[in-house]
Amino acid sequence: MFITFEGPEGCGKTTQYRRTLAAMRAAGLNVIATREPGGTAIGEQVRDILLNRLENVAMTPQAEALLFSAARAQHVAETIRPALAAGYVVLCDRFYDSTLAYQGYGHGLDLAALRQITVFATEGLTPDVTLFLDCPPVEGLRRKQIQEEINRLDSMTLAFHERVYAGFQALAAAEPERWVRIDASLAADEVFAAIVAALGERGLKLAAYS
Repeated sequence: MFITFEGPEGCGKTTQYRRTLAAMRAAGLNVIATREPGGTAIGEQVRDILLNRLENVAMTPQAEALLFSAARAQHVAETIRPALAAGYVVLCDRFYDSTLAYQGYGHGLDLAALRQITVFATEGLTPDVTLFLDCPPVEGLRRKQIQEEINRLDSMTLAFHERVYAGFQALAAAEPERWVRIDASLAADEVFAAIVAALGERGLKLAAYS
């Protein structure tokens, strides 16, 4: 099973992804955890360019989308597909839906073109389940400021993050059989319990522990 975690900045996605990984390991599942951009040596180098180098203010949305997709192509070929073929559950912190939300809805790039690039990069790989941690941008950005973990995309305007949030909502509405909305405004333990319940409905029985 291929499970992805999506959501706007500050939604608590990475924390819940780590808790889910721990619960799966405790349940004895064969699971691999990975992230985007990243998941390979090449992907991590691209991640540094895209997110960590705050001075890259001149990067165009087109270059941004292509870099994310290049890292994704390597990620799918080197990490995700081999793990799935070997029978592992794959947990991924973001996947192509983030490109559609951030570069498509956020930056206004052509969605049809981005979808074509995505199919090329992934060879048509689609997650089995996408857990959408739903958190309004104002709240999410407030959390990020408290964490003091700011990446290049965090510095975008609130209007940009509002468009990204609307994009996630639209993507989830278009594929309700794949997407599961989790109310990320709840306490962390309640969010995790909702994730455990959602995965349980899909055959993965986990313990809702802290």
